[in-house]
Amino acid sequence: MAPTKKAADDYTPVDINIPDNYVEHTLKTTKPLPPFEWKNWRNEFQWLSFTILTGTPIVGLIGAYYTRLRWETLAFSVFYYFVTGLGITAGYHRLWAHRSYNASLPLQYFLAMAGAGAVEGSIKWWSRGHRAHHRYTDTELDPYDANKGFFYSHVGWMLVKPRRRPGVADISDLSKNPVVRWQHKHYISLILLCSFVIPTVIPWLLWNDARGGYVYAGVLRLCFVHHSTFCVNSLAHWLGETPFDDKHTPRDHFATALVTIGEGYHNFHHQFPMDYRNAIKWYQYDPTKWFIWACKKVGLASHLKTFPENEVRKGQLTMQLKKLKETQERLAWPNDSNDLPVISWESFQEQAQKRPLILISGFIHDVSSFIDEHPGGPHLLVKMIGKDATTAFFGGVYDHSNAAHNLLAMKRVGVLHGGMPHGLDDKVVPPSQRLKIARYTELSSPYNSSAMSDGEGLLG
Repeated sequence: MAPTKKAADDYTPVDINIPDNYVEHTLKTTKPLPPFEWKNWRNEFQWLSFTILTGTPIVGLIGAYYTRLRWETLAFSVFYYFVTGLGITAGYHRLWAHRSYNASLPLQYFLAMAGAGAVEGSIKWWSRGHRAHHRYTDTELDPYDANKGFFYSHVGWMLVKPRRRPGVADISDLSKNPVVRWQHKHYISLILLCSFVIPTVIPWLLWNDARGGYVYAGVLRLCFVHHSTFCVNSLAHWLGETPFDDKHTPRDHFATALVTIGEGYHNFHHQFPMDYRNAIKWYQYDPTKWFIWACKKVGLASHLKTFPENEVRKGQLTMQLKKLKETQERLAWPNDSNDLPVISWESFQEQAQKRPLILISGFIHDVSSFIDEHPGGPHLLVKMIGKDATTAFFGGVYDHSNAAHNLLAMKRVGVLHGGMPHGLDDKVVPPSQRLKIARYTELSSPYNSSAMSDGEGLLG
């Protein structure tokens, strides 16, 4: 049977013919909706999602007030929270939105049903929005742009009509998936079955608590699953560190991982979205990763993707260097030799009659502020005024510490004409500067032999 025109269109990548400047073009040629106005509130809200997101906690709290919580129901509610939560994290997110592993048909059906129990839209709808979020992170085409505020990225984008349509994102691969099509077709029925019928019937059959099952494992569990998932869009872009990249808002934090079933290492995820892991350390909390790994062990999952370790460590190193660079820029450093005056030996001798100048490694140093502080006594400095103290400083009298080398460099006031008589480069650069982090522009000098990188480097 030949596919219908609509089916054929679903199989064609929607972004195949977009212009190279799609983002700029879209922002220039499409007008956003006017700003939200309370006087027009009836037309501003997305009433379906508004009703679900506000009605669920209200019904749950009222039900809990009139319904005793049994320990069996509590345990089952927690269990079912993880089941439906994994439907989103292991299914919607890592399997279908990011294709980070392959799942067998039984596992796909299980995750599709579990995801339906979370009532967050079908796989197709959810994945389309999430792929747009990754492609257009922190821009106006991001459906839950974190720059619009915590509340907006958490639930606001679902309560109020968006000012712009999300950027284009292809889901033609999902349109070809029979499990995804099946779930999309029967989504309403699956919501009722998996979100309310199952959590009501199981407690009723096993310990005669249908009401408690409906209230706690059904309604309140759904409320917790909702806000657990929503924290990936809000909390994970607000709380924590950026150990892999700071270009965008995603962050890593254990607390976020704890409330999102392992999705809290979001800085890593946005850098390496095809990786089936969020947490890469064995001790980091990521039950979704453990679930996928366990499924692989029993033959239900395969081809678990991981980003090359070498590239992951490059990202970590880049951020470590950036932090060191920030610390480095807060410190005072010696004057660059190119900024120092070149002084002849005769001039050096003449000026040393007026102030305590000492020559070490081709640099002239003013030690007037340090004579009385010199640990070896002032006499050792005084007798070297107007002389070359290189040999004495580098071990002839005392093999000075790195701290002494660094402090000495701060006292440079000139360069002796003719350079360094000893010709030893390691005596010119103080220890604190031998691993000094330099920017690309600082490495581009033709007189610099250090290797250049595409962003950061080391002077050594």
